[in-house]
Amino acid sequence: MSCLLKICRSKRTTAAPAILLVTILISLCMVPVSAQAQTSAVIGANLQRITNGVLMLMGYSLTPDVTTGSLSFSNAESGNPGFAMTSLGAGFTVSRDFPLYLEGTAAYSRYDPAFVVSDGTNSRSIPSKWNSLSATVGIGWDFPVAQDLILRPIINFSYGHVESDLSIAAQYLGNQTGRDISFLDNGHLDAVGVGGSLMLDYERYRPENEIDVELRYTNIYLQSVGNTSDAVKGSSDVQNLSLWSRWRAPTGLTALDRPFRYVLEFSHTQFLGDLRGALGFDWLTSLGAGVELDSSKYPILVTRTRLLARYKFGDNVQGWSIGLACSF
Repeated sequence: MSCLLKICRSKRTTAAPAILLVTILISLCMVPVSAQAQTSAVIGANLQRITNGVLMLMGYSLTPDVTTGSLSFSNAESGNPGFAMTSLGAGFTVSRDFPLYLEGTAAYSRYDPAFVVSDGTNSRSIPSKWNSLSATVGIGWDFPVAQDLILRPIINFSYGHVESDLSIAAQYLGNQTGRDISFLDNGHLDAVGVGGSLMLDYERYRPENEIDVELRYTNIYLQSVGNTSDAVKGSSDVQNLSLWSRWRAPTGLTALDRPFRYVLEFSHTQFLGDLRGALGFDWLTSLGAGVELDSSKYPILVTRTRLLARYKFGDNVQGWSIGLACSF
Protein backbone atom coordinates (compact mmCIF):
# COMPACT_ATOMS: atom_id res chain seq x y z
CA MET A 1 0.00 0.00 0.00
CA SER A 2 1.33 3.42 -0.76
CA CYS A 3 0.41 6.62 1.08
CA LEU A 4 0.98 9.99 -0.51
CA LEU A 5 1.17 13.40 1.17
CA LYS A 6 2.03 16.42 -0.92
CA ILE A 7 2.50 20.12 -0.26
CA CYS A 8 2.45 22.35 -3.34
CA ARG A 9 2.84 26.01 -4.12
CA SER A 10 1.52 27.18 -7.49
CA LYS A 11 1.50 30.58 -9.13
CA ARG A 12 -0.21 32.05 -12.16
CA THR A 13 1.99 32.98 -15.06
CA THR A 14 -0.37 35.22 -17.03
CA ALA A 15 -3.20 37.63 -16.34
CA ALA A 16 -5.72 35.30 -17.99
CA PRO A 17 -6.46 33.25 -14.85
CA ALA A 18 -8.00 36.35 -13.26
CA ILE A 19 -11.38 34.99 -14.33
CA LEU A 20 -10.83 31.43 -13.06
CA LEU A 21 -12.26 31.07 -9.60
CA VAL A 22 -14.45 34.16 -9.95
CA THR A 23 -16.13 32.66 -13.02
CA ILE A 24 -16.74 29.32 -11.28
CA LEU A 25 -17.59 30.24 -7.75
CA ILE A 26 -18.86 33.83 -7.88
CA SER A 27 -21.16 34.25 -10.90
CA LEU A 28 -21.90 37.96 -10.83
CA CYS A 29 -25.40 38.57 -12.10
CA MET A 30 -25.15 42.23 -10.98
CA VAL A 31 -28.89 42.66 -10.35
CA PRO A 32 -29.42 46.29 -9.25
CA VAL A 33 -30.76 46.82 -5.76
CA SER A 34 -33.48 49.45 -5.32
CA ALA A 35 -32.47 52.51 -3.36
CA GLN A 36 -35.62 52.10 -1.28
CA ALA A 37 -34.61 48.61 -0.02
CA GLN A 38 -34.79 48.42 3.73
CA THR A 39 -32.79 45.25 4.27
CA SER A 40 -29.28 44.28 3.27
CA ALA A 41 -28.74 41.97 0.33
CA VAL A 42 -25.84 40.15 -1.28
CA ILE A 43 -25.18 41.71 -4.70
CA GLY A 44 -24.54 39.34 -7.58
CA ALA A 45 -24.16 36.23 -5.42
CA ASN A 46 -25.88 33.41 -7.30
CA LEU A 47 -25.37 30.76 -4.62
CA GLN A 48 -26.72 27.97 -6.84
CA ARG A 49 -23.84 28.46 -9.25
CA ILE A 50 -21.41 29.04 -6.41
CA THR A 51 -22.47 25.74 -4.84
CA ASN A 52 -21.91 23.86 -8.09
CA GLY A 53 -18.50 25.51 -8.22
CA VAL A 54 -17.64 24.40 -4.68
CA LEU A 55 -18.59 20.81 -5.52
CA MET A 56 -16.57 21.14 -8.71
CA LEU A 57 -13.46 22.14 -6.76
CA MET A 58 -14.06 19.23 -4.39
CA GLY A 59 -13.88 16.96 -7.43
CA TYR A 60 -10.15 17.60 -7.82
CA SER A 61 -9.43 15.63 -4.65
CA LEU A 62 -11.72 12.60 -4.95
CA THR A 63 -9.15 10.13 -6.31
CA PRO A 64 -5.40 9.62 -5.79
CA ASP A 65 -3.66 11.89 -8.33
CA VAL A 66 -0.18 13.37 -7.92
CA THR A 67 -1.04 16.31 -10.21
CA THR A 68 -3.85 17.52 -7.92
CA GLY A 69 -2.77 16.08 -4.58
CA SER A 70 -2.18 19.63 -3.48
CA LEU A 71 -3.12 22.91 -5.13
CA SER A 72 -2.73 26.49 -3.94
CA PHE A 73 -3.72 29.76 -5.61
CA SER A 74 -3.12 33.17 -4.07
CA ASN A 75 -5.26 36.25 -4.64
CA ALA A 76 -2.37 38.60 -3.92
CA GLU A 77 -1.68 39.59 -7.56
CA SER A 78 -4.99 39.02 -9.35
CA GLY A 79 -7.52 39.82 -6.68
CA ASN A 80 -9.14 36.44 -7.20
CA PRO A 81 -10.41 34.47 -4.19
CA GLY A 82 -7.69 32.43 -2.52
CA PHE A 83 -7.92 28.64 -2.82
CA ALA A 84 -5.79 25.92 -1.23
CA MET A 85 -6.15 22.15 -1.07
CA THR A 86 -4.11 19.25 0.27
CA SER A 87 -4.86 15.53 0.38
CA LEU A 88 -3.74 12.15 1.64
CA GLY A 89 -4.36 9.06 -0.49
CA ALA A 90 -3.59 5.34 -0.55
CA GLY A 91 -4.36 2.30 -2.68
CA PHE A 92 -3.36 -1.36 -2.67
CA THR A 93 -4.28 -4.88 -3.81
CA VAL A 94 -4.74 -7.36 -0.96
CA SER A 95 -2.73 -10.17 -2.63
CA ARG A 96 -2.27 -11.97 -5.95
CA ASP A 97 -4.37 -14.86 -4.66
CA PHE A 98 -7.14 -12.52 -3.51
CA PRO A 99 -6.92 -9.53 -5.89
CA LEU A 100 -9.30 -7.20 -4.10
CA TYR A 101 -8.24 -3.61 -4.64
CA LEU A 102 -8.95 -0.93 -2.02
CA GLU A 103 -8.22 2.79 -2.13
CA GLY A 104 -9.05 5.88 -0.15
CA THR A 105 -8.49 9.63 -0.35
CA ALA A 106 -9.10 12.37 2.22
CA ALA A 107 -8.72 16.07 1.46
CA TYR A 108 -9.06 19.49 3.05
CA SER A 109 -9.56 22.70 1.08
CA ARG A 110 -10.11 26.35 1.88
CA TYR A 111 -11.75 28.95 -0.34
CA ASP A 112 -11.84 32.66 0.54
CA PRO A 113 -14.30 34.58 -1.66
CA ALA A 114 -15.55 38.08 -0.89
CA PHE A 115 -19.20 39.16 -1.18
CA VAL A 116 -20.62 42.65 -1.62
CA VAL A 117 -23.49 43.42 0.76
CA SER A 118 -25.72 46.44 0.20
CA ASP A 119 -28.69 48.03 1.97
CA GLY A 120 -29.68 49.89 -1.21
CA THR A 121 -27.62 52.96 -0.43
CA ASN A 122 -24.30 51.77 0.88
CA SER A 123 -22.36 48.65 -0.01
CA ARG A 124 -19.41 46.90 1.57
CA SER A 125 -17.17 44.00 0.60
CA ILE A 126 -17.25 41.27 3.24
CA PRO A 127 -14.71 38.43 3.10
CA SER A 128 -15.84 34.90 3.90
CA LYS A 129 -14.03 31.66 4.58
CA TRP A 130 -15.31 28.35 3.28
CA ASN A 131 -13.65 25.17 4.52
CA SER A 132 -14.36 21.76 3.05
CA LEU A 133 -13.51 18.18 3.94
CA SER A 134 -13.98 15.31 1.51
CA ALA A 135 -13.31 11.58 1.49
CA THR A 136 -13.57 8.89 -1.17
CA VAL A 137 -13.28 5.13 -0.91
CA GLY A 138 -12.87 2.77 -3.83
CA ILE A 139 -13.41 -0.99 -4.12
CA GLY A 140 -12.17 -2.88 -7.15
CA TRP A 141 -10.99 -6.22 -8.47
CA ASP A 142 -7.90 -7.09 -10.53
CA PHE A 143 -8.42 -9.04 -13.76
CA PRO A 144 -5.20 -10.28 -15.45
CA VAL A 145 -5.07 -9.27 -19.13
CA ALA A 146 -1.51 -10.25 -20.04
CA GLN A 147 1.81 -10.75 -18.30
CA ASP A 148 2.32 -7.87 -15.84
CA LEU A 149 -0.87 -6.17 -17.10
CA ILE A 150 -4.09 -5.88 -15.05
CA LEU A 151 -7.55 -4.46 -15.80
CA ARG A 152 -9.05 -2.96 -12.65
CA PRO A 153 -12.68 -1.73 -12.47
CA ILE A 154 -13.37 0.31 -9.31
CA ILE A 155 -16.57 1.50 -7.63
CA ASN A 156 -16.15 4.86 -5.84
CA PHE A 157 -18.18 6.42 -3.02
CA SER A 158 -17.57 10.00 -1.89
CA TYR A 159 -18.67 12.33 0.88
CA GLY A 160 -18.00 16.05 1.26
CA HIS A 161 -18.81 18.73 3.81
CA VAL A 162 -18.45 22.50 3.36
CA GLU A 163 -18.79 25.06 6.16
CA SER A 164 -18.86 28.86 6.02
CA ASP A 165 -17.31 30.51 9.08
CA LEU A 166 -18.11 34.07 8.05
CA SER A 167 -18.43 36.47 10.96
CA ILE A 168 -20.64 39.42 10.03
CA ALA A 169 -21.02 42.57 12.10
CA ALA A 170 -24.58 42.49 13.46
CA GLN A 171 -24.86 46.26 13.60
CA TYR A 172 -24.18 46.49 9.87
CA LEU A 173 -26.56 43.81 8.67
CA GLY A 174 -29.29 44.67 11.15
CA ASN A 175 -32.23 42.28 10.91
CA GLN A 176 -31.16 40.66 7.62
CA THR A 177 -32.97 37.34 7.21
CA GLY A 178 -32.25 36.61 3.55
CA ARG A 179 -31.33 33.00 2.84
CA ASP A 180 -28.05 34.03 1.16
CA ILE A 181 -26.77 35.63 4.36
CA SER A 182 -28.06 32.75 6.47
CA PHE A 183 -25.82 30.41 4.56
CA LEU A 184 -22.77 32.67 4.59
CA ASP A 185 -23.14 33.10 8.35
CA ASN A 186 -22.28 29.59 9.61
CA GLY A 187 -24.08 27.76 6.81
CA HIS A 188 -23.08 24.31 5.59
CA LEU A 189 -23.25 22.02 2.61
CA ASP A 190 -23.21 18.21 2.60
CA ALA A 191 -22.70 16.20 -0.57
CA VAL A 192 -22.42 12.55 -1.52
CA GLY A 193 -21.08 11.03 -4.69
CA VAL A 194 -21.10 7.70 -6.46
CA GLY A 195 -19.32 6.61 -9.60
CA GLY A 196 -16.54 4.45 -10.85
CA SER A 197 -13.10 4.17 -12.37
CA LEU A 198 -11.49 1.89 -14.91
CA MET A 199 -7.75 1.34 -14.71
CA LEU A 200 -5.09 -0.45 -16.74
CA ASP A 201 -2.16 -1.23 -14.44
CA TYR A 202 1.20 -2.40 -15.80
CA GLU A 203 3.79 -3.58 -13.24
CA ARG A 204 7.15 -5.06 -14.25
CA TYR A 205 9.57 -5.66 -11.40
CA ARG A 206 13.13 -6.85 -12.15
CA PRO A 207 16.34 -6.61 -10.11
CA GLU A 208 17.77 -4.11 -12.60
CA ASN A 209 14.69 -1.83 -12.61
CA GLU A 210 11.02 -1.57 -11.66
CA ILE A 211 8.36 -0.05 -13.92
CA ASP A 212 4.82 1.02 -12.97
CA VAL A 213 2.32 2.52 -15.42
CA GLU A 214 -1.35 3.29 -14.72
CA LEU A 215 -3.95 4.59 -17.17
CA ARG A 216 -7.18 5.58 -15.40
CA TYR A 217 -10.57 7.06 -16.26
CA THR A 218 -12.79 8.28 -13.40
CA ASN A 219 -16.40 9.51 -13.37
CA ILE A 220 -18.07 10.47 -10.06
CA TYR A 221 -21.35 12.40 -9.71
CA LEU A 222 -21.62 14.67 -6.64
CA GLN A 223 -24.99 15.85 -5.28
CA SER A 224 -25.86 17.97 -2.23
CA VAL A 225 -27.98 16.09 0.33
CA GLY A 226 -29.58 16.21 3.78
CA ASN A 227 -30.17 19.38 5.77
CA THR A 228 -28.08 21.50 3.45
CA SER A 229 -29.13 25.16 3.45
CA ASP A 230 -31.91 25.75 0.89
CA ALA A 231 -29.87 28.44 -0.85
CA VAL A 232 -27.05 26.07 -1.72
CA LYS A 233 -28.23 22.85 -3.31
CA GLY A 234 -26.15 21.75 -6.26
CA SER A 235 -24.36 19.01 -8.18
CA SER A 236 -21.21 18.37 -10.17
CA ASP A 237 -20.06 15.78 -12.70
CA VAL A 238 -16.41 14.92 -11.91
CA GLN A 239 -14.42 13.27 -14.70
CA ASN A 240 -10.74 12.89 -15.51
CA LEU A 241 -8.38 10.76 -17.57
CA SER A 242 -4.89 10.28 -16.12
CA LEU A 243 -1.63 8.57 -16.98
CA TRP A 244 0.88 7.89 -14.19
CA SER A 245 4.26 6.17 -14.51
CA ARG A 246 7.28 5.49 -12.31
CA TRP A 247 10.79 4.13 -12.96
CA ARG A 248 12.90 2.82 -10.07
CA ALA A 249 16.45 1.51 -10.38
CA PRO A 250 19.46 0.90 -8.07
CA THR A 251 21.97 3.72 -7.70
CA GLY A 252 24.79 1.27 -7.01
CA LEU A 253 24.73 2.18 -3.32
CA THR A 254 23.25 0.12 -0.48
CA ALA A 255 21.38 1.14 2.66
CA LEU A 256 19.86 -1.11 5.31
CA ASP A 257 21.36 -4.08 3.40
CA ARG A 258 19.19 -3.29 0.37
CA PRO A 259 19.77 -1.39 -2.90
CA PHE A 260 19.34 2.35 -2.57
CA ARG A 261 17.22 3.38 -5.58
CA TYR A 262 16.61 6.52 -7.56
CA VAL A 263 13.06 7.24 -8.73
CA LEU A 264 11.75 9.04 -11.82
CA GLU A 265 8.06 9.83 -12.22
CA PHE A 266 5.76 11.22 -14.91
CA SER A 267 2.06 12.00 -14.56
CA HIS A 268 -0.45 13.71 -16.83
CA THR A 269 -4.15 14.36 -16.17
CA GLN A 270 -6.83 15.58 -18.58
CA PHE A 271 -9.84 17.07 -16.78
CA LEU A 272 -13.24 16.30 -18.29
CA GLY A 273 -16.87 17.10 -17.52
CA ASP A 274 -17.37 19.95 -15.07
CA LEU A 275 -13.68 19.91 -14.13
CA ARG A 276 -12.54 20.94 -17.61
CA GLY A 277 -11.42 24.54 -17.36
CA ALA A 278 -12.86 24.90 -13.85
CA LEU A 279 -9.63 26.42 -12.55
CA GLY A 280 -8.57 27.83 -15.90
CA PHE A 281 -6.69 24.78 -17.16
CA ASP A 282 -7.77 21.62 -18.97
CA TRP A 283 -4.74 19.53 -17.99
CA LEU A 284 -1.84 19.24 -15.55
CA THR A 285 1.51 17.49 -15.94
CA SER A 286 3.89 16.48 -13.15
CA LEU A 287 7.58 15.56 -13.50
CA GLY A 288 9.21 14.03 -10.43
CA ALA A 289 12.60 12.77 -9.28
CA GLY A 290 13.76 11.40 -5.94
CA VAL A 291 15.15 8.49 -3.97
CA GLU A 292 13.80 5.36 -2.29
CA LEU A 293 14.96 3.63 0.87
CA ASP A 294 14.26 -0.13 1.12
CA SER A 295 13.74 -1.38 4.69
CA SER A 296 12.09 -4.71 3.78
CA LYS A 297 14.88 -6.78 5.35
CA TYR A 298 13.87 -5.65 8.82
CA PRO A 299 10.63 -6.54 10.67
CA ILE A 300 9.02 -3.11 10.58
CA LEU A 301 5.70 -2.02 9.11
CA VAL A 302 7.14 0.19 6.36
CA THR A 303 8.98 -1.68 3.60
CA ARG A 304 9.89 1.27 1.38
CA THR A 305 10.04 5.04 1.84
CA ARG A 306 10.20 7.46 -1.11
CA LEU A 307 11.00 11.17 -1.19
CA LEU A 308 10.23 12.98 -4.46
CA ALA A 309 10.41 16.54 -5.70
CA ARG A 310 7.86 17.36 -8.40
CA TYR A 311 7.49 20.17 -10.89
CA LYS A 312 3.91 20.71 -12.06
CA PHE A 313 2.62 22.78 -14.95
CA GLY A 314 -0.48 23.35 -17.07
CA ASP A 315 -2.31 26.13 -18.89
CA ASN A 316 -1.36 29.39 -17.09
CA VAL A 317 -0.13 27.62 -13.95
CA GLN A 318 3.09 26.13 -12.67
CA GLY A 319 4.37 25.03 -9.28
CA TRP A 320 6.32 22.53 -7.28
CA SER A 321 5.73 19.96 -4.55
CA ILE A 322 7.58 17.69 -2.15
CA GLY A 323 6.08 14.19 -1.83
CA LEU A 324 6.65 11.59 0.87
CA ALA A 325 5.30 8.08 0.24
CA CYS A 326 5.47 4.77 2.11
CA SER A 327 4.87 1.19 1.02
CA PHE A 328 3.69 -1.45 3.46
